[in-house]
Amino acid sequence: MFGIQYVKASPTTYVVQFKGGKAVREGAGLSFFYYAPSTTLVMVPLGSAEVPFVFNETTADFQTLTVQGQLTYRIAQPRRAAELLDYSVAPGGKYLSEDPTQLGERLLHATQILPRVALGPLPLKQALASAEALVAEVLAGLRASDTLARLGVELLGMAVLSMKPTPETARALEAEAREELLRRSDEAVYARRNAAVEQERRIKQSELETEIAVEEKKRQIRETQMSAEIAVEQQRAELIDSRVANDRKDADARSYALERTLAPLKEVDWQTLMAASAGGLDPRLMIAVAFRELAGNAAKIGELNLSPDLLRALLDGKK
Repeated sequence: MFGIQYVKASPTTYVVQFKGGKAVREGAGLSFFYYAPSTTLVMVPLGSAEVPFVFNETTADFQTLTVQGQLTYRIAQPRRAAELLDYSVAPGGKYLSEDPTQLGERLLHATQILPRVALGPLPLKQALASAEALVAEVLAGLRASDTLARLGVELLGMAVLSMKPTPETARALEAEAREELLRRSDEAVYARRNAAVEQERRIKQSELETEIAVEEKKRQIRETQMSAEIAVEQQRAELIDSRVANDRKDADARSYALERTLAPLKEVDWQTLMAASAGGLDPRLMIAVAFRELAGNAAKIGELNLSPDLLRALLDGKK
């Protein structure tokens, strides 16, 4: 009414009232009446804002990589931002220029060169795994940039939502990764089979070693038995040798005794011996000796008569 307007700003809006080219009132969350024809209101938002981005970068191996994310910022120095950008509003609260919407674009322009510097020297596979390093490098580069300081902007954070190659390259990488996984799966299968074969070999080797040990024990037992039998046979042979030696000594002793007994009789005539032992000899033996004497003197005997009774007595064993 009559050009008098009322403004009530939120706590996250910094209001500057210019009148006559000078700031007569400023602060966050102000509310006041003002005369619109002679007053210019500047309203700078202090809350945090997010600006999304999509950058297409080229890696060291000439592959296109799409980086998608967002920047989070806030205006920390509203007076400096108001000096560079037009934040003036109409009585209804609508901005009179497009400068407030261009702040995010300016931040993106300052940001775009930094991912290119970070990802350019890296091959595609390494670049896909460097999101964390990319965020740290971009944040450090932005905070060291004069652009944010001149705009009075404070960078709160950065998030990389995705890093994707072209669809053809992604399919090629998926095929390569799939083949690598299949190769590892085959290697695991082969390793398991080799482990089973190795375990079976160890079992067979253990069984063979057990059989060898058993046969060795049996051989030792047989050798022990043979050694015992050999020892017994040796003792038996020694016993037989000792017995033969004893028998030989006994025979030698009897032979010696008989020889010594008969030695005095060697020089004696047998007839003398017969005569000496006549009293105890068999009559038939005496007759036999007599016949032998007769036979020895047969040339001197002209006729010899033997009676049948004598012959019968000799044949019948009678005297």
